[in-house]
Amino acid sequence: MQMGGIMGGFYRISEWIWRFFYINILWIMFLIPGLLIFGFFPSTAAMFAVMRKWVQGESDIPVFKTFWTSYKKEFIKSNILGLIIAVIGYILFIDLKFIQVSTNSFVSLLHIPLIAVFLLYGLVLLYIFPVFVHYDIKMLQVFKNSFLIMIMFPFITIMMAVVSYFIYYIMLKIPGLIPIFGGSIIAYAISWGTNITFRQIEQREVARLEKEKEQKASDIGETV
Repeated sequence: MQMGGIMGGFYRISEWIWRFFYINILWIMFLIPGLLIFGFFPSTAAMFAVMRKWVQGESDIPVFKTFWTSYKKEFIKSNILGLIIAVIGYILFIDLKFIQVSTNSFVSLLHIPLIAVFLLYGLVLLYIFPVFVHYDIKMLQVFKNSFLIMIMFPFITIMMAVVSYFIYYIMLKIPGLIPIFGGSIIAYAISWGTNITFRQIEQREVARLEKEKEQKASDIGETV
C-alpha cells in the first residue's frame, strides 16, 4: 500500500521501527539455541546478513527466512570467528592489566602503544561481521580485509564509531530500549557505513579493470 504526505511518512517510519524491533527480537531469541555464548556470534552474523540486504535496498526480503538460513549456514564458522575475536581481545586485556600493575618503568612505557592497539582492534571489529557476511572468503582474509578497509576509509570508520557509541550511550541512559533496539540499530548503522565502503571498493575495482582493458587495447594497437 502506497501513501503519500505526512501519513506516508508516518507509515514508513512505523514500518522501520517494526523491522528493527523484529530483527532485534530474533537476535535475542537465537542466542538461546547456542546457550548464549555459542549463539551470540551466529545470531549476530545472521542479523548483519539481514542488515546487508536492507542497506542494499532489499527491504522486502523475508526476514525470518534470511536470518534462519544465515544462522544455520554460518553457525560453526561464525563461532570460530568469535573465538578468534575473543582470544585476541582477552590477550590484549591481560597485557593491559599487566602493564597497569607493573612497577617496571620500561613496561609502563608500553601503556600508550597498547591503548592504540586496543583502539585499532575496536575499529577493526566494526568491519568484521559486515565483511564476514558480504564476502565469501577465508577466516584470515576476514581480519585482513577488515583491517585494510578500516585503514582505507578513516572518515567512515570514525563516523561509524561515533554513531555506534552515541547509540550505545542512549541505550545506557534508557535501558528499556536494549531488548527492543539494542543490537539492531547499531548493526544497521554499521552496515550502512560499511556498505558505502564496499561500493567504493567495487567502483575502484571496476575502474581498474576498465583501465587495464584500455591499456591492453592500446598495447595491441601499437603492436599492429
